[in-house]
Amino acid sequence: MSKLEDKVNEILGVDHKTTLSQNEFSPPVERKQGELELAVDKDINTDYDYSRESYYSLIEKGQEAIQGILDIAKEGQHPRAYEVAGQLIGQVGQTVDKLQDLQKKLKDLKEVPNKTNANIKNALFVGSTAELQKMLNKNTIETNSERKSENEKDFEGKDITPR
Repeated sequence: MSKLEDKVNEILGVDHKTTLSQNEFSPPVERKQGELELAVDKDINTDYDYSRESYYSLIEKGQEAIQGILDIAKEGQHPRAYEVAGQLIGQVGQTVDKLQDLQKKLKDLKEVPNKTNANIKNALFVGSTAELQKMLNKNTIETNSERKSENEKDFEGKDITPR
C-alpha cells in the first residue's frame, strides 16, 4: 500500500487485516397468534430504532472521515485524495437518503393493516381445464336455477307456480 492509502485507512479506522466474527445462531421463538401480532409490532419498532441509530452513527463517522480526508487532500494536493473525498461525500449523502427512506418505510408498515384494497385486477385460475369446465358448469347451473326461481315469483315475492 502507498503512504496515502495507509493514512486514509488510519483516519477512517479501517484495518485491512480485520476479520468478521460470526454471531451465535438462536432458533426462532414459537408464538401464539395474539402474541405474534404484538411481537411483530415490537420487532418492527426495535428494528427501526436499531436501523436509525446505525444510520446516525454511520453519518457521524462519515462526516469525521470526510473532514480527515479533506485535510489530507489539502496537504498532499493529490488527485486521488480528492477523488476519495468526493466518493465519501456521496456515500454519506446516500446514507442520509436511506435514513429518510427508513422513516417512510416505517410509516408504510404501520398503515398496511388499516388499508386494504378489495379490487381484483388480475385473477389467475390454477388448475386443469377439466376443473375449470366443472367450475364453469356449476356456476351456469346455479345461475339457471336462480333465474328459474326468480321467474316463478311475482313482483311481490309470492310464489306463483301452479300446483
